[in-house]
Amino acid sequence: MKTNAPGPLVLLSRFSVLFILLGIGLIFALGSEDFLAPNNLLNIALQTSIITIVAIGMTFTILTAGIDLSVGSVMALCGALAAGLAVKSGLGTFGGISVALMAGVLIGAVNGLLIVRGGMPPFVATLAMMAVARGLTLVYTEGRPIAGIDEAFIFLGNGKILNIPAPIIIMIVIAVIAAIVLRYTRFGLYVYATGGNEETTRLAGISPQKVMMAVYMISGFTAALGGILLTARLWSAQPNAATGWELDAIAAPVLGGTSLFGGVGGIGGTVAGAFIIGILSNGLNLMGISSYYQQVIKGVVFILAVVLDLFTKRKK
Repeated sequence: MKTNAPGPLVLLSRFSVLFILLGIGLIFALGSEDFLAPNNLLNIALQTSIITIVAIGMTFTILTAGIDLSVGSVMALCGALAAGLAVKSGLGTFGGISVALMAGVLIGAVNGLLIVRGGMPPFVATLAMMAVARGLTLVYTEGRPIAGIDEAFIFLGNGKILNIPAPIIIMIVIAVIAAIVLRYTRFGLYVYATGGNEETTRLAGISPQKVMMAVYMISGFTAALGGILLTARLWSAQPNAATGWELDAIAAPVLGGTSLFGGVGGIGGTVAGAFIIGILSNGLNLMGISSYYQQVIKGVVFILAVVLDLFTKRKK
């Protein structure tokens, strides 16, 4: 009798990121008795929540075979805008955050226009925007932190709802919405189609340009939201905040199975990939590994993920 049950290799490929996550967790649990402490696990979730939100937006761009290198700088700029407008302009917390989120979407739209209308490769367009956004942050803050945000702003990064830190709840909400959009909406289908084969997508009557514009705007929004939450976590806007966060935001989807060639991946894998990075950082800290070596280990893990992606693509 024939069966449609997937074989062990298929199951291993489908759930590899979960096996890796559990494996790394087991290693650190054996290496440190503090790793499985409830407070430490909650701390991992809290520390990972912001980069997960940014990585979710990055997932949309990578699914279209693109990339957004500007997310770290956009985080810093929008965090500074939110704090500065809330403190100095009289807009208040809600007004400052609203403007900052719109600024993130606008920056994403500019990235999209440079790619779609300007014909620039995503790498080049977003690399240029990374420099522009970081420079604007330094100009706006004059190189100094912006402090004085009120309790409502600080609550977003440090408050709790039902004893769960607010950033974790926001992360869950964003992840659920993004997963529903990708899995159950026509737009989600268009995102996968654009990344899978742009020319076929165009022949099917779908505008890949509109899809790509939308995904970069989504990436800008999640970067802005991440920057606002980071500002709230730090109680101030730092001009050099989120420097180097681009690597983690790209690594999380790739570790989670999102192909750099586009068309393959999902939000669940991205969340798992982000937690692999978070658990690595936390576990290595508990084991007393130097931060210098931690950067090396993270880089090696990312290389292995890209090699696996290339191998999988060639096999297909």
